[in-house]
Amino acid sequence: MELVALLQSSPVAFITVVVIIGLLVGSFLNVVIYRLPVMMERDWQAQCDMPSGCDAASDCHLEQENSGPSTFNLAVPRSTCPKCNHLITALENIPIISYLFLRGKCSHCKAPISARYPIIELTTAVLSALVAWKFGFGWPALAALVFTWCLICLALIDFDTQYLPDNITLPLLWLGLFVSLFTLFVDLRAAVIGAIAGYLSLWLVYQLFKLVTGKEGMGFGDFKLLAALGAWLGWEALPTVIFFSALVGAVIGISLILIRGRDRNIPIPFGPFLATAGWITFMLGDDAANFYLNLLGLS
Repeated sequence: MELVALLQSSPVAFITVVVIIGLLVGSFLNVVIYRLPVMMERDWQAQCDMPSGCDAASDCHLEQENSGPSTFNLAVPRSTCPKCNHLITALENIPIISYLFLRGKCSHCKAPISARYPIIELTTAVLSALVAWKFGFGWPALAALVFTWCLICLALIDFDTQYLPDNITLPLLWLGLFVSLFTLFVDLRAAVIGAIAGYLSLWLVYQLFKLVTGKEGMGFGDFKLLAALGAWLGWEALPTVIFFSALVGAVIGISLILIRGRDRNIPIPFGPFLATAGWITFMLGDDAANFYLNLLGLS
């Protein structure tokens, strides 16, 4: 009880605790971002191998990473160095500190460790601190932290694999509807309409694009992610989210084509842009909508 009283009375103490938790969660997100797509592919492969599924002569053959141990989930097997299979000890897995102490190299074979891991840990801690600063100690902060961590995970999984796992998008959607029962951010009516409008808006764009071009412009995971954002932010925030995600996506896509010569037929995942625009809109609230309207000259 004394700790709770301290966190309630001291914003600095609360933000400090959230930063530490954010670092630990960021370390866990590194595991989820890598392992969840592999788990999904293994599950799909298992379904293909079932007698009721496709046979060996069919065209169902997903590329399967990490075909080593039969048990592969978020806890098993233990993390190892990809070069020498050295087991990562607890002391070598302390967020950021271990990376700095090891100088970005495996303690056994000295192979370089990607800087992406501490960057994700640090990013998670910083965004968590911003949430703690904005909402203060209480249930809204806890809900906003879960929302933030899910978006980080979804954005990076989609960036890597162009998957937006139902394991995350659907619980995020239902959680958004649940917290709206208590009007933490928006009321239930705005959340339900937001979820419906979020899904249908991108679904209609998808169908129209497919009708005109004969191609699929985005995946169904994008529909579910925008539905989840609608549940958390309410339907009134959706135009702002769509505008900023489309704007940033178009700028980055055109830049990749012009600067790096990227093949325009290679799809660019939309999930990271949706997640980023959704989080910024969530944090800025009416200021994001006002900026959007001013930009279009509608305010």
